[in-house]
Amino acid sequence: MRRARTPIFLCLAALLSGCGGINLWPFGEPRATEASRKPANAAEYQCEGGKQFYVRTLDAGAVWLIAPDREIRLEKLAGSTGTAYGVGKLRLELAEQGATLLDPPAQYLGCKRAGARS
Repeated sequence: MRRARTPIFLCLAALLSGCGGINLWPFGEPRATEASRKPANAAEYQCEGGKQFYVRTLDAGAVWLIAPDREIRLEKLAGSTGTAYGVGKLRLELAEQGATLLDPPAQYLGCKRAGARS
């Protein structure tokens, strides 16, 4: 009887040694790094109050606005001085010094392109 138990214990020990890679911690890896949230081919703008949005240039004089609450195509506004885009009440003004996004009632003011020198 004793001889029959020894191989069983050896098999169990071998199986358990293969389980060393299991992590039962429910909150992920302790050293996990967060992936970048910046969309590909988009410029990041950081604004007053910690607000931010992204702008991707499209063909035909349009831009793709990637805001925290939505993504929307904005057409270049005719007759505007500088570079202004919009649709409906939403208006985006881009300049070398920065940008302004007006989406009533929200306003993104004092926006600077991330990585640009002040």
